[in-house]
Amino acid sequence: MAAKQSVHAGHRERMKKRFRQEGLDSFDEVNVLELLLFFGIPRGDTNVLAHTLIEHFGSFSQVLDAPAEELEKIPGIGEHAATLLVLMKEMSRYYLVSRNDRCPILTTTEACGAFLLPYYVGKLEETVFLLCLDSKCKVICCKQVGQGSVNSAGISVRKIVEIALTANAVSVVLSHNHPSGLAIPSNEDILTTQRIAVALDAVGIVLADHIVVADDDFVSMADSDLYHPDNCRLIV
Repeated sequence: MAAKQSVHAGHRERMKKRFRQEGLDSFDEVNVLELLLFFGIPRGDTNVLAHTLIEHFGSFSQVLDAPAEELEKIPGIGEHAATLLVLMKEMSRYYLVSRNDRCPILTTTEACGAFLLPYYVGKLEETVFLLCLDSKCKVICCKQVGQGSVNSAGISVRKIVEIALTANAVSVVLSHNHPSGLAIPSNEDILTTQRIAVALDAVGIVLADHIVVADDDFVSMADSDLYHPDNCRLIV
C-alpha cells in the first residue's frame, strides 16, 4: 500500500511540475481534470476518476457545469471534490468580470458586449443584467435583475427602474442570455424592451441598448435596427 501511494505521489509531483513548466496547452481534458482533482482528493489515483467524470457528463466543460449533487453521485467524488469543481466555474466567471473592471468606460456596442460576456460564463438559466453608466459612459455598476426570460413575470420593470435611479445612471444597457440557442432577439424580447425603455424614459434615464448573449456571441438590438434609444421606438 505504501509503495502504491508513493507511485501516486510521484505522479502528482510530475504532473504539477509539467503544468508549471508548460501550462495547460499540452494537457488533454482528462489530464486537466485529473490535475484539478489533486486539490480536492488528497490521495489516490484521480486519472481513472477523471475518465469516469468525462464519460458520464460528456466533456470537461460539462463536468464543471454539473450541479454538486450530481457530481457527488459519482463514486469517489465527495463533498470537497464536488465543491472544488463547482467553484472552478464560478471562479472563472469572477476572474473575467474582475479583469473587465479595469476598463470601465464603454462608448461602443462592441465594448458593452465584451464587458457583459463574462457575466454569463457558466449561466445555464436565462439571466438578466442591468449595466448602469454615467454621463461619460463610465460603468457605475452591473447588477443581476432577475432570472428567466426578460418577458417573464420574474423580471420586474419596477426593479430595473429602481436600480437605475439608485445608481444615479444617465443611461443603462439591458442584457440577457439565450443559454441553449442563438443570440437572436425574439418578438417577446423586442416588445419587453419597449416597455422597459418607456418606463426608464419616464424618469429621465435612457435605455441605450438591449444586448442578447449566447455563448461567446452577442447581438445588439440597437445595431440590428430593432431599437432606437433616441425616441424609445422599436421596429416591429
